Amino acid sequence: MLFSHIIGQQAAKDRLIRTVAEQRIPHAQLFRGPEGIGKLALAIAYAQYICCENRSAADSCGKCPSCVKFAKLAHPDLHLVFPVIKPANKSSVVCDDFVADFREQVLATPYFGVDEWYARISDDAKQGMIYANESQEIIRKLSLKTYESEYKVMIIWLPEKMNNQCSNKLLKILEEPPAKTVFLLVSNHPDEIITTILSRTQHINIPRLETGEIVTALLTRPGMEITQHDALNTARIANGSFLAALNLLKEGDEKKQNFDRFVTVMRLAWKVGNQKDHGSLKTLKRWSDEMAASSVGRERQKGFLAYSQHLIRENFIYNLRNEDLNYLNTGEMAFSRNFSPYINEKNVEALVEEFSLAERHIEQNVNAKMVFFDLMLKIILLLKK
Repeated sequence: MLFSHIIGQQAAKDRLIRTVAEQRIPHAQLFRGPEGIGKLALAIAYAQYICCENRSAADSCGKCPSCVKFAKLAHPDLHLVFPVIKPANKSSVVCDDFVADFREQVLATPYFGVDEWYARISDDAKQGMIYANESQEIIRKLSLKTYESEYKVMIIWLPEKMNNQCSNKLLKILEEPPAKTVFLLVSNHPDEIITTILSRTQHINIPRLETGEIVTALLTRPGMEITQHDALNTARIANGSFLAALNLLKEGDEKKQNFDRFVTVMRLAWKVGNQKDHGSLKTLKRWSDEMAASSVGRERQKGFLAYSQHLIRENFIYNLRNEDLNYLNTGEMAFSRNFSPYINEKNVEALVEEFSLAERHIEQNVNAKMVFFDLMLKIILLLKK
């Protein structure tokens, strides 16, 4: 992967290139930032640049034997670690069991999310993990001599998913790695990484993409048919994430379903809170049970809760009556004209926090019926403020 293939992030590219030019490559670096902005792509392009035999001042050559192998993510001195889901019929797994799938996923597009990755490797609703025995594989691989390049590069995608035992076993090698070894950790949620690992890495903050960069990427993406207006609107709503922009363009029915769910529950909560409909509480309970059903699934539940946080924020901003600040489509805008007065400075933060808390609880496998019904009761109280 070349730096030129990556959307925006010129400041980060320049910084990484400078470390190679000055022969001051930090042995452990943490690329941190929100999902979908190109952190993994940057890490791979940086690894390729480090190993390139004929690099220029701005990019890898793309033609030398090293670059040819990196183009397939098959370079023997590139090692990949990522969260996986252990099949029910196996007692243990390591990343090498899934590396072919991971290569295919990255080569299809490096702008993918963790949920998309989990869906690719498992039909199970479990959350992925980097298991304890992966640390032994990492130490074993890095104890070997390099095959072709001067450096060995270990890319760990989502180190926050590492089992605590795995994290602790890597502390020594992260602090004192073998010579010419580079760790590149790529994290969406660095606050979830144990502090002893954080303290052993040099942090590189990767910013959100500019709206114009996303617009250009959408308009020039092969096979994508989109107007300038739709690209601009999508880029604004995506809030700096190219992955979010891609998801917005393909989610369609899912987003409409989340919007309908949001409208339903807010109207029910308002009716119950204002005692306009004594039967609505039972309806709320029934709605909570439906949301908790296995047919909805954990990822869709999380998607609804994340979407709701977005819509609450947008309704609060809608009260400012400045269209340049809003990221609402036509249907959302029509609903917000009447709903936005109920979202104000007294309840907006609490509402977002309750939806965020519910999302975390779903992530942690808390009973979904309890999560959704408790959430609805809190919404009733907060809408009255």
